[in-house]
Amino acid sequence: MSASLESLMRDVPRSRAPQWGGLIVFVAIGGAGAAAFVVLSTLIIWLDTGIADWVVNTTCYAALIVPVYLLHRLYSFRSDASHWQALPRYLVVQGMALLLAALFSYVIHGVTALPTVVASMLVITLTSGVNFMVLRGWAFARAQWGVAVPA
Repeated sequence: MSASLESLMRDVPRSRAPQWGGLIVFVAIGGAGAAAFVVLSTLIIWLDTGIADWVVNTTCYAALIVPVYLLHRLYSFRSDASHWQALPRYLVVQGMALLLAALFSYVIHGVTALPTVVASMLVITLTSGVNFMVLRGWAFARAQWGVAVPA
């Protein structure tokens, strides 16, 4: 092929293998965020600030959104998508996850006779799985997945 034609072609990786490490890191960051939420909200409620417990919980959850987003962006998805694109999308996905968790809870608790702990674990697994796929495919769409094979 001539040099002029080659200069018009984009470098496209020949193989893009999924990185399951991204999923493991996603679960670890999500778990750490959940643990931080529990510790922080419990501590503030324990301090008896006079603020309603539900307000404390909501505020603590909101305070952790951006740090968890940054960790996911950097480590789970290794994304180079701009914050102007990724952060609003991340927030939309969080809203969607809340609705999905409500829907999954309604269906699982209403249809199955599973023990509460098992049903809750199933809800979080389903919600997190959908969350991971939507974050990977949309919110952090410019993520650097896989290892490029040299041409």
